[in-house]
Amino acid sequence: MEHKFEREKRWGDLAGEYQTMLYRIAFSNLKNRADAEDAVQEAFLRYMKDEKPIQNKEHERAWLIRTTVHICTDILKSGWRRKTVAYEDALTAETRSVYLPYQLKDDKTLEAVLKLPVLYRNPIYLFYYEDYSIQEIAGVLNEKEGTIKTRLRRGREEVKKILTEGRP
Repeated sequence: MEHKFEREKRWGDLAGEYQTMLYRIAFSNLKNRADAEDAVQEAFLRYMKDEKPIQNKEHERAWLIRTTVHICTDILKSGWRRKTVAYEDALTAETRSVYLPYQLKDDKTLEAVLKLPVLYRNPIYLFYYEDYSIQEIAGVLNEKEGTIKTRLRRGREEVKKILTEGRP
């Protein structure tokens, strides 16, 4: 039986190791700092509640990413989110671009990636910005490798259209 102190230390180490990566993934999906923070927090809470031993670091990381993506999807599908507009967004919706906290202000490619539907956005983001392989992405998103390859190809085509034609 693990003591409370040991468990809290393990969870603190886990948060320190994955927090930044999960935040970037959540922010790329939600485009909102507060919602991204909530999604990451919820992913860690679900991990802590689960109490099942995870086989290794790769499975742990994949579980946390998959859970974060699912939480983001749930937030995006929620009725509250669909029916409300943040005050800041209402004031500056036409003039403001969304930037990730670590993004350079002139990174047009990332802006184009963030405009993609989530179906293409997650594989593109994980492949190019988090350096995941196609096999790893397929495992994290519970999809076949061929499906991920197709989504990457179609996502690249959409990014190219956005960058050349300026269409969202």
